[in-house]
Amino acid sequence: MSWKELYNSKIKTAEEAVKYIKSGDKVILHHAAAEPIYLVEKMAENYKNYKDVEVYQMVELGPASYAKPEMKGHFRFNAPFLGATTRGSVADGYGDFTPCFFYQCPELIKTKLGPDVALINVSTPDKNGYCNYGVSCDYSKPSAEAAKLVIAQVNKYVPRILGDNFIHVSDIDIIVEHDAPIVEIPLPKIGEVERAIGQNCANLINDGDTLQLGIGAIPDAVLLFLKDKKDLGIHSEMISDGVVELVESGVITCNKKNVNKGKMIVGFLMGTKRLYDFVDNNPMVLMNPITYVNDPRIIGENDNLVSINSALQVDLYGQVCAESMGTTQFSGVGGQVDFIRGAAFSKGGKSIIAFPSTTKNDTISKVVPFLTAGSPVTTSRTDIDYVVTEYGIAKLKFNTLRERAKQLINIAHPNFREELKKEFKIRFKEDF
Repeated sequence: MSWKELYNSKIKTAEEAVKYIKSGDKVILHHAAAEPIYLVEKMAENYKNYKDVEVYQMVELGPASYAKPEMKGHFRFNAPFLGATTRGSVADGYGDFTPCFFYQCPELIKTKLGPDVALINVSTPDKNGYCNYGVSCDYSKPSAEAAKLVIAQVNKYVPRILGDNFIHVSDIDIIVEHDAPIVEIPLPKIGEVERAIGQNCANLINDGDTLQLGIGAIPDAVLLFLKDKKDLGIHSEMISDGVVELVESGVITCNKKNVNKGKMIVGFLMGTKRLYDFVDNNPMVLMNPITYVNDPRIIGENDNLVSINSALQVDLYGQVCAESMGTTQFSGVGGQVDFIRGAAFSKGGKSIIAFPSTTKNDTISKVVPFLTAGSPVTTSRTDIDYVVTEYGIAKLKFNTLRERAKQLINIAHPNFREELKKEFKIRFKEDF
C-alpha cells in the first residue's frame, strides 16, 4: 500500500476521532502555538462521555475548555507549566502542577504519565509521506512517539521546519483534515523600563556569543540593542519575531558556534506570521526535541552561551522565584534552570535574570529581603550569575552574601532601597 493510500484509509472526522479517547486515558496535547485547537475543542465538547481523562499541556494558547470548572470529573489538567486559562484549575483543586525541568518533560511523560493519546497539529505530507510537527517539537514529538494512539490534525498552514521534526503517515493512527492558521502572538509593547533593561543586558553580550532568549518585551528589547553586534548565534528553547530582523541584517549568523555551526537550534516558536513564514523550509533553522535543545550538557558545548530569563522575585541572597506567588502557582520552571546550568558549562558563558524592579505601578518591589512565604526557589543562589533591572547590573556569582545584597540593593527601585538597607544592617551587622 502506498503512503497516499495509507493516508486516505486513516481519515476521519474530528467527532469520530475523539470518540477513540476513553475514560481514564492520559492525553498529551501539541504544545503552544502548535496546539490542534480544533481537535482539542471537539474533545472538550465530548466531555459527557469521559470520566477522569488526564490532559497534559504546557503553554496553552487555545480556550483550554477542558480546564474549566464544569469539566471537573471529566478532565483533570496536569502540567509543569501553567497559563492564564489553566492556573485556575490548579488553584481550585481540580488540576495538578508537576514540577519538572523542561528538558526532562519527555521523560516525565513517558515514565510517569504513560501517554495513551497524543493530539498533534501537523503539515500536509511531503512527497515521501512525511508530515512536519511545525512550530513545536519540544516534548510534543517524543510524546507522540510514546503514545498508544496518535490523532493528527493535518493542516496546510503548518510550516515545514527542518531538523528532527517529522512524523511519517504510517506513524499516525487517525487523520483529521482541518486547515486553521497557526495562532499568532502579537508583538509586545516595549516601554522605557524594558528598553533600559534591554540595553543593560546587551552590554553583557559580545560579538560571536550564542543566545538563549524567551518571548516578551524584555527579550525583544534586548534584540533592539544588538544591531551593532556581529556573528551572534541562537541556541534557544524558543524564539519569536525579534530574531528575524537580526538574521536578515546579518547580525545573527551562527557562524561562531562550536556545534551546529550556521544553524539556529530551537524547540518551539511563538510569534506572528512573519516568523512562521521565515522558518518555513529555512535551512538555517533546526527544530529539535527539548531533550536535545535544553540539555545543559549540550547547551554548554557552545562557547560564550548567554541565557536571558526573568523572575517574579529575587531575594538578597540571590535566590530567584520565577514561577509562583507564595503558594499560588503562576507558571513553571520552564527552561530557566536548564539554560542557567548550560551557561555554567559553557566556556565564557553567562546567565542573566532580567526583570523590571517593581510591579503594580511601582508599589511592589521585585528585589526583596526574603521570598514571599511559600514561594519555591526556581534558581538557587548557587546557580545565579547576573541580575539585571532598569537600574543596572548585579554580578552575583562567586560573590559573598554581603556583596550580593549590596549589588541587588543598588539595582532595586529607589523607592525601596532604604527598606532594603535596613534589612542589610540587621542581616550583616553593618551599615550599608
